[in-house]
Amino acid sequence: MISLADSFKSNRVFLCLWLASMVALTIAICLIDKGTLHLLLCDHHAAWADRMLPMLSDTCHWLPYVITVMLLLWRWQAGAFLGSSLLLSTLLTQSIKHIVCAPRPLTWFAEHRPDISLPLTDGVNMHYYLSFPSGHATTFFSLYFGLSFLFVLYSTMPASANRFWGRLFPNQHPFRAKLFPDQQKTPSPDRKASGIVSTLVQVVCFALAAVSSYSRIYLSQHFALDVLAGMLIGVVSVIIVAVVAQRRFGIQHHS
Repeated sequence: MISLADSFKSNRVFLCLWLASMVALTIAICLIDKGTLHLLLCDHHAAWADRMLPMLSDTCHWLPYVITVMLLLWRWQAGAFLGSSLLLSTLLTQSIKHIVCAPRPLTWFAEHRPDISLPLTDGVNMHYYLSFPSGHATTFFSLYFGLSFLFVLYSTMPASANRFWGRLFPNQHPFRAKLFPDQQKTPSPDRKASGIVSTLVQVVCFALAAVSSYSRIYLSQHFALDVLAGMLIGVVSVIIVAVVAQRRFGIQHHS
């Protein structure tokens, strides 16, 4: 049987990159004061970045919904898995936001360093409060880690391996089985995506999550600490949903 530990082990590339970036960002936050670190990260604007990063940031408002619906249409269990992760991460983030009610960079610099004018990007609607944690970073890491998690599990651990993944990715669709009975063959238990493909998917998912989250600092919508918290909540939300699903479907804890 495939254990949940094996599932996360198969996503070690994404998780190692995530952990390394968390550690690096934590060290920077501890060693450099809040305002100086923000300026170091955002005060290098370029024309191409001013065009690309706002668009990348705005994908948070529609991409998670589109992907979740597509997964629901393909395999409703996969869509429910990703949707639950996104919902949990959103509930946690919004709850903390409204409890802390931290000022955004524009407000903080106006109060603490009024002599500094932050580099802003034309056309971006700026916000002033509810800075901690970053909702965008939370969503991006929940979305892309959830996608990496699902891809690696489906492509490297056959659906027939255990009850949970068998239900999450059933081999047969009831309507398709009737229309195309010859195509409903159970995949080989040895069927796996190559390690290179699995690694590449995890690296791309992490890169998209990281760059999209960084866009929030670049646009002076959030501080580094806000993004750090969002990164943590996003990944932990996926892990919590996976653990709950494990208990619900009874994955055995051995190979």
